[in-house]
Amino acid sequence: MIFSLVERAAADPILGLTDAFKADKRTNKVNLGVGIYKDESGQTPILKSVKMAEAKLLSEEISKSYLGMEGVLAYNTAVQGLLFGEAHRVIQDKRVFTAQAPGGTGSLRVAAEFVMRHTPVRTIWVSDPTWANHQNIFSSAGLEVKQYRYYQAQTHGLDFEAMIADLSSANIGDLVLLHGCCHNPTGIDLNIEQWQQLADLCLEKSLVPLFDFAYQGFGEGVEEDAQGLRVVANTVPELLVANSFSKNFGLYNERIGAITVVGNDETQASNSFSQIKSTIRGLYSNPPAHGGLIVSTILADSGLKALWLSELQEMRERIGQMRTLFVQSLKAHGVTQDFSFISQQNGMFSFSGLTKAQVEQLRDEFGVYIVGSGRISVAGMTKTNMPVICKAIAAVLAV
Repeated sequence: MIFSLVERAAADPILGLTDAFKADKRTNKVNLGVGIYKDESGQTPILKSVKMAEAKLLSEEISKSYLGMEGVLAYNTAVQGLLFGEAHRVIQDKRVFTAQAPGGTGSLRVAAEFVMRHTPVRTIWVSDPTWANHQNIFSSAGLEVKQYRYYQAQTHGLDFEAMIADLSSANIGDLVLLHGCCHNPTGIDLNIEQWQQLADLCLEKSLVPLFDFAYQGFGEGVEEDAQGLRVVANTVPELLVANSFSKNFGLYNERIGAITVVGNDETQASNSFSQIKSTIRGLYSNPPAHGGLIVSTILADSGLKALWLSELQEMRERIGQMRTLFVQSLKAHGVTQDFSFISQQNGMFSFSGLTKAQVEQLRDEFGVYIVGSGRISVAGMTKTNMPVICKAIAAVLAV
């Protein structure tokens, strides 16, 4: 019996935390582990723009036929417009191709499989720290994962000099994973000058950027958050982008993402895209339709797009308000340690600096669940649960 040889897998550091949270019988428990947006009532809402698009689709839909390997064509075109802007030269020069994929995770895995099967690249550099699933995705595809320094614990800020130093030691042609905005888990992003310096280094070393772009619009705005990607695309001849609409459209369980390839010219980009589609064929054949149709319907309708942008702004501003309230509430609960850096970070997450032991104490004694690294999902905070969170953190820090 071969299954008797199979050992139980270790719990996922994020999804396993959710399982533990669900099993917790305490009524005042708080889950700040998984990256899901919550409104003030503690719910993950369906956007009005999404409901309206779904109603339109339901009334107009005439078939449930298979999609092609690349997915919804209108969706792929809309993705390119959001990422690069309609007038960007990679679009004008027809050097960019996009395929719909199942979420950000699926998009990253397609990128990794494509690179392993069709290029000589065998190494990818990821930031230290990075999203917990990156190591799993890339190593499962066969890539060697190396780390470049990113976070400086003493300042709770970016260690850009160390980042550049580490990537300067990379081999020609290595893949470099870059968080397009709202870095997960730190919430710390590069400024435009730093993006340009990084782009110049990638050009000099022939490094291939792979953007993980899961939070567009959750930082400063849809256009503002894409500036780093566009700076790199202006400088580097070829790159990959894995993006997701789980967060900014609230389409978590629709698993809607995309993999985009930019080549040095149209022929190289087209050839690469043909192999990306071949990779997709061997993995899942073609993607589900509904999420792509929702996004493309919204982005093609000026009224729905305006409504979506308004709803996205509301989510972004609420997260910003929770950051400010978190810092203020910690002080009100007697915490003397400076947490002002929380209010300066972007996106759904903050790197709290709490130790693994403190994280475990928060969970065991107070029912406050955060990832072992100390990453906190600010998007899960509300005015209602804020006192519970801050009282627990104050108690842990006082030990």
